[in-house]
Amino acid sequence: MPARVLLVDDEKGFVDTMAKRLENRGYTVGVAYDGPQALDALDKGDIFFDVVVLDVKMPGMDGNEALKRIKAAHPLVEVIMLTGHATVESAIEGMKSGAFDYLMKPCDLESLTAKIGEAQGRKEAHENKILEARARHIVLRRGD
Repeated sequence: MPARVLLVDDEKGFVDTMAKRLENRGYTVGVAYDGPQALDALDKGDIFFDVVVLDVKMPGMDGNEALKRIKAAHPLVEVIMLTGHATVESAIEGMKSGAFDYLMKPCDLESLTAKIGEAQGRKEAHENKILEARARHIVLRRGD
């Protein structure tokens, strides 16, 4: 099943166009035009997003700050950072804060969907480990 993706960028045209292109490929897509909107979309829980595609350079709350808040509140959600201004420093900061990976803008749809698929796979692997640990815990408790 294709990932549920939240696109976050202050460039409305980019977000709206990319959302349509991803929806045409079967993805469920949400959009946000800044960090606070992204956090609201994740917190509402109307859609349980697998992957957030997040721009680094946004006015107000930048992408690295949004990333930290997303990972603190939703640690299993994977975040792919998009930047037209890649620097080693921002990449290191993002990776330390839990970003799955970085892509340079403009990125082609094939690269983005491949990265989304990898991120979704990692999220599912983490979820499966949690479920297995819970199941082992239940089995061990019943053995007492």
